[in-house]
Amino acid sequence: MSPTRSAVRLSDGRELIYFDETPDSGRSAYPDTRELPPPPPASQLRYDPLVDEWVAIAAHRQTRTFLPPSDACPLCPTTARFASEIPAPDYDVVVFENQFPSFSDRIVPDEITQLTELVPVKPGLGRCEVVCFTSDHNSAFGSLPPSRVRTVIEALADRTAELSGLPGVAQVFPFENRGVEIGVTLHHPHGQIYAYPTVPPRTAAMLRAAVQHAARTGGRNLYADVLAAEQAAKVRVIADNEHWTAYVPAAARWPFEVHLAPHRQVPDLPALSDAERDAFGPLYLDVLRRFDGLFGKPMPYISAWHQAVVGAGRDLGYLHLQLFSIRRAADKLKFLAGSESAMGAFVNDVVPENAAQMLRCV
Repeated sequence: MSPTRSAVRLSDGRELIYFDETPDSGRSAYPDTRELPPPPPASQLRYDPLVDEWVAIAAHRQTRTFLPPSDACPLCPTTARFASEIPAPDYDVVVFENQFPSFSDRIVPDEITQLTELVPVKPGLGRCEVVCFTSDHNSAFGSLPPSRVRTVIEALADRTAELSGLPGVAQVFPFENRGVEIGVTLHHPHGQIYAYPTVPPRTAAMLRAAVQHAARTGGRNLYADVLAAEQAAKVRVIADNEHWTAYVPAAARWPFEVHLAPHRQVPDLPALSDAERDAFGPLYLDVLRRFDGLFGKPMPYISAWHQAVVGAGRDLGYLHLQLFSIRRAADKLKFLAGSESAMGAFVNDVVPENAAQMLRCV
């Protein structure tokens, strides 16, 4: 059953949407009583001609909330003692506009000042949203029941469809950062959605590779061929079911990295069938359990949905989730030092086949 969707406005005009697993929840009856300043204007995008990439400059994010105590968490439901970002006293899944967005549709006319001909500047048009997976501050995504994972998928599909239709949006990117080692600023279980105004560098590289592969193979899809090869080899497959396969990429960049891919090529989350949406949760929860069990403690990770771009090249996209951790041993982290940070050349400390075997044995 699809969740009940109800949208409200926070006191500063930002949109908040409840995705409830039971109808007639009444959560929209609770107004936001806070007095908030207006949301900040859009960031700047500055073009780096040396690498043909756009960089967002969002100085207002310096003031964002940083690891508050649990009784002042902005992602918990509102109580009599503390008014949070969620006005209702309880919720299942909530999505709202980020108060400190990297990209926004709030453009200030004539604000952008050009620098040089080589470095053009334009507004960081787009949108950033926060996705709260549960009202339980002390929970984690891996502790959710499959039914709640399904609600999260429904919310992400809803937002992907809507954000993809906004003017100027090039790609919609849902993701979750988990753990202080990753750099989270709020402990409450949550993810984010970025509606990018430009095609991000990794997606651009994947599109170039996909175009080249299609030209070499008479139109074959690159990711579909990679997935088929992993399924045939089996050595790096962690787990699978009727609709999804979870595997460690043969050229994994991160010590522990897993892709979860549907067996059918679809461009994005809205294109998944009901059966595919149902089958995702149990497999993903199993992989997260293996991550946490690997060293007997919560694994810091980034969980990133790779979706097709909105415009040219959309037909080359193949939806998949990339889950990876910077932990390379029980007491060691993988830092992106000289080679990775300066040159973008990754050196992995863990052999992918060994990583796959370790995860299978948890």
